[in-house]
Amino acid sequence: MATRTHWKKLINPDYLGAYSLDNPTMVVTIQSVSKETIVGEGGKKDEVIVAKLVGQKPMILNRTNCKVIAKLYGSNFIEDWFGKKITLYIAEVKIGGELVEALRVQPAIPKEGLPELTPSHEKWNDAVKGMSNGVTIAQIKTKYTLSAANEAALKKLIPKDDVQNPV
Repeated sequence: MATRTHWKKLINPDYLGAYSLDNPTMVVTIQSVSKETIVGEGGKKDEVIVAKLVGQKPMILNRTNCKVIAKLYGSNFIEDWFGKKITLYIAEVKIGGELVEALRVQPAIPKEGLPELTPSHEKWNDAVKGMSNGVTIAQIKTKYTLSAANEAALKKLIPKDDVQNPV
């Protein structure tokens, strides 16, 4: 199939937009975030928040996306976002009474951005203790990646009666 070009890529080729995604989602790494002045349609100047992304065009961040990133990584400070991974997706939003496609940040840390929990990890014993107190494997997997072998090892350390909702 021949390569096709979305018309919006010709209007705003300098920034990432919903039209930039070839797949339903895209994982990116934030390199930096800053305030910049951009020139929009008709020469109108706007101050916007721009995320520079590793290996991608920059992305203009609206309030919604900033709030999601702040919540994901537990910090309202942009410097704490540098080096963090986010997953972008296309959402339909209503603007001026019209449904349009918008680029949004998923409210979940990409799995590839999570540290791996292994028996040598400093939080391993906390995970074991947490499971004894009702923490589930699914809850652990929201903060860490867990190989099948390490998941089995965690389950073996907890008496069967104590394992809550094993995955």
